[in-house]
Amino acid sequence: MKPKLKLHSFPDLEELRELFHREGSKLTHQRLEIFQELSKAEDHPSAEEIFERVRTRIPTVSLDTIYRTLETFERLGVISRVEILDDRGRFDPNLEPHHHLVCTVCKSVMDFSWPQLDKLAPPDRARRWGRISGSRMEVRGICSRCLNQEKEK
Repeated sequence: MKPKLKLHSFPDLEELRELFHREGSKLTHQRLEIFQELSKAEDHPSAEEIFERVRTRIPTVSLDTIYRTLETFERLGVISRVEILDDRGRFDPNLEPHHHLVCTVCKSVMDFSWPQLDKLAPPDRARRWGRISGSRMEVRGICSRCLNQEKEK
């Protein structure tokens, strides 16, 4: 396997081109459209959601192409997969260290940072487990939009 670019945030188009060139893969029109959709996404979309969005611009795109492209992006370190509340994987273009707020009602996901938490050393049991490459906290609850809708009922 060829090495990934050392990215800490979502790559720009030139970094993506370099990454595909180093891997010997083509950066097709469909891959570019998927990349552009991810670059503006703030909602941690699923493959199906990305498919619906890209399909408005490329009606012939298949869901299989979306899945394969997302797997390629994940393997190359362009995005990360986030498993949240349901069985659909969601995709996160934010590669900076961060955590997630997850609404258990509407299943929305929002990034947040917590520098004080990030500075904490892992507990002894975790360090004895093996090599830790990173951590991400998921805080679950009900978002303010859902709480307000609940009040209105």
